[in-house]
Amino acid sequence: MTISHPGIPLRYTDEVRQALHDGTPVVALESNVITHGLPYPDNAATARKVEAAVRAGGAVPATIGIDRGALRIGMTDEDIERYASTPGIPKVSSRDLPVVLAGGGMGATTVASSLIAAELAGIPFFSSAGIGGVHRGAQDTFDISSDLIQFTRSKVAVVCAGAKMILDLGLTLEYLETHCVPVVSYGSDDFPAFYCRSSGHRSPQRLDDPEHIAAAAETHWALGNRSSFLITTPVREEDAIDFDEVDRAIRDAVGAAQREGISGQGLTKYLMHAVDAATGGRSATANMAVLESCAQVAGTLAAAHARYRSRAAQQGAVR
Repeated sequence: MTISHPGIPLRYTDEVRQALHDGTPVVALESNVITHGLPYPDNAATARKVEAAVRAGGAVPATIGIDRGALRIGMTDEDIERYASTPGIPKVSSRDLPVVLAGGGMGATTVASSLIAAELAGIPFFSSAGIGGVHRGAQDTFDISSDLIQFTRSKVAVVCAGAKMILDLGLTLEYLETHCVPVVSYGSDDFPAFYCRSSGHRSPQRLDDPEHIAAAAETHWALGNRSSFLITTPVREEDAIDFDEVDRAIRDAVGAAQREGISGQGLTKYLMHAVDAATGGRSATANMAVLESCAQVAGTLAAAHARYRSRAAQQGAVR
């Protein structure tokens, strides 16, 4: 079913449309994981596992995509298969979104563009394994992920396992603080670093109760803020990779990249490959674990948020 937002067609699956109508919790997911992650058919299997994790948490998954000039809000099994098996689908961030939509082709959404779609669709929760951030050496390169910019603009709760260790996580937290984006760690004292349970940085806030998190997110928006509410959850201990092991690999790789003159987007790929090699491929397995664990927690928190909104509506009706 296609519903036109002013100027932007939104194509919902029947399940997602009905869930939003009924007040059933929904969690938005990015499609970049399908098109730019694992090769086919492993990418399709991964997408289905992530959606199943959202359901295990108590919510309906809505994988976001771009197709024929519309934002696809939710995917059927056939849609996932098509996105997973079609080569050359472009990765579309927020700045590219208007061009790709106007062109009428297919596109896979990143964190930033998924947040835009989620807010337009009325989905208050989004899940991603890890967010972008301030890159190492940003004081010279000014390399800052568009994810951080979009957090200042999109009224969506974002559940993630922090950010990848190849970034400057201290500066990433400073950026979020400067732009007044709340950062809350669910069940942990520390800001996690993707497949490492801790980045070595304390989280600004720790909350252990999903109902408290729901109330805090709604209060943030009730105060007039239009920004995201960032919720981090660490990967399960049995799936985590040791911080020191990854940090050593990154430091060695940064030095090698400087000697070889590698920078920009090429540096990110270089560092990720270096971490994968240093961990004997365990980082790839950990990536999958992070995707699933974040999705399940997002489902749990979205369900708590839906209950909170339902109670607030009932109390308002009583008054």
